[in-house]
Amino acid sequence: MSQMMIHRKTNCVQRIEFLQTKLHALSEGDGFSLVLLHGYLESMNIWDDFAARLKQHFRVIRMDLPGHGESGPVAPAHSMEIMAESVKTVLDALSVNKCLLVGHSMGGYVTLAVAEAMMEKLYGFCLFHSTPFADNDEKKANRDREIELVQKGKKELIINSNIPKGFADDNLLKFQTHVAKAISIALKTPDDGIIAALRGMKSRCDRSSVIQNSPVPVLWILGEKDNYINYQAVREKIALNRMGRLLILKNSGHMGFIEEHENTFSHLLSFCKECMDKQRKKNQ
Repeated sequence: MSQMMIHRKTNCVQRIEFLQTKLHALSEGDGFSLVLLHGYLESMNIWDDFAARLKQHFRVIRMDLPGHGESGPVAPAHSMEIMAESVKTVLDALSVNKCLLVGHSMGGYVTLAVAEAMMEKLYGFCLFHSTPFADNDEKKANRDREIELVQKGKKELIINSNIPKGFADDNLLKFQTHVAKAISIALKTPDDGIIAALRGMKSRCDRSSVIQNSPVPVLWILGEKDNYINYQAVREKIALNRMGRLLILKNSGHMGFIEEHENTFSHLLSFCKECMDKQRKKNQ
C-alpha cells in the first residue's frame, strides 16, 4: 500500500528542535499530507478558518516559520534556504515523506525554495499571492526602510500600514474582524524575527525556472486587487508548463483565502484531488 493511502490520526502540537530554537507545528486530520505556510508578519493561525475545512479531507500540517508565531529566530537573516530547511525538519519530525505544499506570500517564496531543493518530497505545490521573482531595487529599498523602523522600535507603524493593505480596499469594512486578527498576530512577531525575514526576502533569488520546469502540478493564485503584487504585470511574465494552473481572483487583494474563501477553497480542494489522482496512477 502506498504511503498516501495510509490514514493515521495525527492531531498534535509539536515543538521541534531546529538550529538554536524550537519550531511550533500543528498536525490535524488524516491521510494525504497538505502543508500550509504563512506569510510575512503572519503565523500558522492566519490559516485557522481554511485549515478547519481542509482537515476534513486531508492531514493538514501548519507551522510557524522561524521568527514568527511561536517559532524562535535562528539567524540574523532568514534566507529562503534556511526557511526551506525548517520545513524539511518539521516534515521529517512528523514522518511525512511527501506532501502538497501551499505557501502564502513569503510562504510562497519558501515553497519555491523547498521545491528547488527537494522536489521529490512534493506531490504538487500552490503559490497563494506570491511570485517567483527576486526583489527589484525599489522593493529592496522598502525592505531596508522597514528594517530601520523596526530597529527604532516602530514596528507598529509597519503593521498598521501593511496589514490593512493586504486586503482589497473595498473589502476592508467587510473583513474588519479578519484585519484585526491579522494585526494582532503581526504585533506578536518579535523584532528580530521581522528583521531576519526582511533580510531573507531581500536577498532571495529568482526561482521562475522552478515553476516553468516543475514535474509536479502547480497552482498559482493571484488577486486582481492586490496592493502588493501588480497582478497584470506578473501575469505577463508567467510561464507555466502543462502541469501549471492559474487562478485569478477578481474580488481579492493579497488575502484570497479570506476574501474569497469559498472560491479558493473549492479550487484548492480540486487541485489536491488532482495531485492525489496523479500519484495513484503513478503507483499503479
